[in-house]
Amino acid sequence: MTKHSSERKIVVKFGGSSLADHERMLKAVMAVVNEAKKGTKLAVVVSAMGKTTDQLLTTAKNTSNGKLAKHELDDILSMGERTSIRLFAAALRNNDVDACYFDPMDNTWPIITDDSFQNANPLIQECDKNIKKCILPLVERGTIPVIAGFIGKTKEGKITTLGRGGSDTTAFLMGQGICADQIILVTDAEGIMSSDPKIISQPKLLPTINVNTLVGLADSGAKFIHSKALKYKPKNIDVKVMSNKLDDLNKDGTIITDGLVTELDAEIANECPVVEITIVGNGMSNNPQVVTEIVEKVKDNTSLIGMSMNTNSIIVYVPQTENITKLFNQIHGITINKKETIAMAVKKDLVFIKTSGVGLEETQGIIGKISEELRRNGINISGILTITSSILLFVDWNEKEKALKLIKNALKKH
Repeated sequence: MTKHSSERKIVVKFGGSSLADHERMLKAVMAVVNEAKKGTKLAVVVSAMGKTTDQLLTTAKNTSNGKLAKHELDDILSMGERTSIRLFAAALRNNDVDACYFDPMDNTWPIITDDSFQNANPLIQECDKNIKKCILPLVERGTIPVIAGFIGKTKEGKITTLGRGGSDTTAFLMGQGICADQIILVTDAEGIMSSDPKIISQPKLLPTINVNTLVGLADSGAKFIHSKALKYKPKNIDVKVMSNKLDDLNKDGTIITDGLVTELDAEIANECPVVEITIVGNGMSNNPQVVTEIVEKVKDNTSLIGMSMNTNSIIVYVPQTENITKLFNQIHGITINKKETIAMAVKKDLVFIKTSGVGLEETQGIIGKISEELRRNGINISGILTITSSILLFVDWNEKEKALKLIKNALKKH
């Protein structure tokens, strides 16, 4: 059932491109004003105008000979957002909407972080407590709080910045804290596209996307939303990404659903043993038909768990079913009948262990730590695949419990 506007609570975040000049900022302000006049309760998160942060960074570095301390630089970089909140709140009030802004120097500032300056991490419980105490009461009585995105403050009172995707992170934390019905990210794109418009001339707008699918795109270099921000997306609050060309916050965009598993963890991902089938040859990648035929045979007989290939070999991982010998014979038939393939090898009784968690690709050295932990305990890795925020390891089935425990230990040590 759709909530009546007077019962609806939303968080709206405007990125730098949406505030790049007075015309764009006024358009953003009026979108908020019009929604507020419908009775919707709002909190607004704003970025610095246009390229302000980049300009501040360049100026700071060029005038300090690189001698600025990280906390000093964060204090300087915060000035873009701290200007935006004042401008935005004033414009809302000038359009007969009750509004106030939150500056990191205020005692009521809600976003508390660790001291990892320039890439700080929010202290979730502190943030949630502060938002419920300082932001939520304002929203419920109809005042619009305007919060500086991208910025945090340590418990000692030093200003921090949240790194890439920082304003989105702020919006997600706000949405969680006020129990919003929706979080809206207003950007210079129509929404989330099927590919980067800078690479593909006519990508398709995606009406919905699961956050677990989206993080794969983010980890692969797509510039939709940074994966660090996505891990703070509330599981039960949908996020809409929409264009700043629209003047109505109810217009369509892309809806991001669900939430991510944020902690690194490992699990045995298959109930039965796995078989590794290796086909070696010469110049196999020059004939995609070979790969197609192998995959089709797998599909006809069972399911494909994983695959890797290079110029001269293909490895497929499949469940070790009772009729697996039939698949062996079919793939062997392909092997001896194609000029690019030479021989086939099979390794049975493997276990598929999946390590996952958002931001895994940014956790330096994690594959080495896992590999070393297994090596020191005499467990050989038969295969390893990395796919976005997951590592797929194949080891001996009989060692599955021991291997799982060792991998979990390696993750805890990191």
